[in-house]
Amino acid sequence: MRKILGLLLVIVAVCGSALAADEYKIDPNHSSVNFAVTHLMVSTVNGRFTTFEGKVLYDEKDVTKSSVNVDIKTASVNTDNTSRDNDLRSPGFFDAEKFPDITFQSKSIEKKGNDYVAHGTLTIKGVSKDVDLPFELKGPVDAGKMGKVMGAHASLTVNRQDFGVSKAPGMVGNDIKIDLNVEAHMAPPPAAGK
Repeated sequence: MRKILGLLLVIVAVCGSALAADEYKIDPNHSSVNFAVTHLMVSTVNGRFTTFEGKVLYDEKDVTKSSVNVDIKTASVNTDNTSRDNDLRSPGFFDAEKFPDITFQSKSIEKKGNDYVAHGTLTIKGVSKDVDLPFELKGPVDAGKMGKVMGAHASLTVNRQDFGVSKAPGMVGNDIKIDLNVEAHMAPPPAAGK
């Protein structure tokens, strides 16, 4: 009997924390996933991923109880150079056919001064590493007919060699700066009876 009561308390606690968080979906039309890397150690090549999705479970009363997950399609890489983009999709770089997704899943959120850090797992080319993603949060605000909207800016630098993205050593820098600008809209409530 005690085990059953204990299990019920755990279920109630989990459901209660889930109910406290609002779900926001990332709006790809008003968001961007950008990166920058040095070329031949003298110039910087900028690029972006054009196809991505994600959601934020946002606890307005305690942001540290929130979470975020993002899925980026590697085949959508775009540096405004077709030959280079095809090379980046190849096995030596992202191997987009075999590894179509780059993902980030937060494990915890920590408040740091006026901003936050999302501690989570970044997976590139099938390799998962724990990373710290500092971010600035804006909103949420009431956008009228668009409902509640929130924004975030985050950036981090990763070593591409750590994730097996190892082609062209010496020609392409190892450090990749990733810059995320996100706008997310509160998901509409589920229809009655679903």
